[in-house]
Amino acid sequence: MNYDTYGSNAVELAIDLANAERDDPKWATAFLGAHAEWFEPAASFDLSADGSRQAERTADLIRAVAVAGSQAEVIDRLNALLALASPQPYATDHDGELHLHYARPDVPVLEQLTTTVAMGLSQVVVQHGWQRLGVCSAEGCDDVYVDTSRNASRRYCSNTCASRSTVAAYRARRKEEDPAAAHRSQAPGGTLERGRDGAAEARGLR
Repeated sequence: MNYDTYGSNAVELAIDLANAERDDPKWATAFLGAHAEWFEPAASFDLSADGSRQAERTADLIRAVAVAGSQAEVIDRLNALLALASPQPYATDHDGELHLHYARPDVPVLEQLTTTVAMGLSQVVVQHGWQRLGVCSAEGCDDVYVDTSRNASRRYCSNTCASRSTVAAYRARRKEEDPAAAHRSQAPGGTLERGRDGAAEARGLR
């Protein structure tokens, strides 16, 4: 699956927002600061309480699109996300390649963020299919992702989750085949410990 660099970065920004930790009341400000490359150097990342709630709503809608189970659900949720956007596209070659930006750099950062993630996500859904969005299959992880694999076979949000799931599946098989061996494999120096450097280690996303 191929798309332009700006478009792919906009989708990654959307996925990062949907997966952001929100335990800290200042999480949205921290998120903007961590993605400062999207904004002008003098941009202020301080958000009001209303601004933080809007960022949270945007993040929730991105996740809602990713977990949708039908095209009808995707359309409804994506349109709700797009309703928050205020696109003002313009052409630029700031990185040496002529391309479009979805939001002007002189508008407030929250407007830039909302518009950029909404437009980026919608482009992926419309051009490549809503099935390209998914939720990590690893136990204990609910991060969303965009599947850029050639055959749309991705199941995990990261190599870490893919590896962890591979190891868990290996242990489960060992336990079924030989409970005693499975117990030994979990001990220091057991076969699984060696296997983590070999066949038990996931090589890329599944």
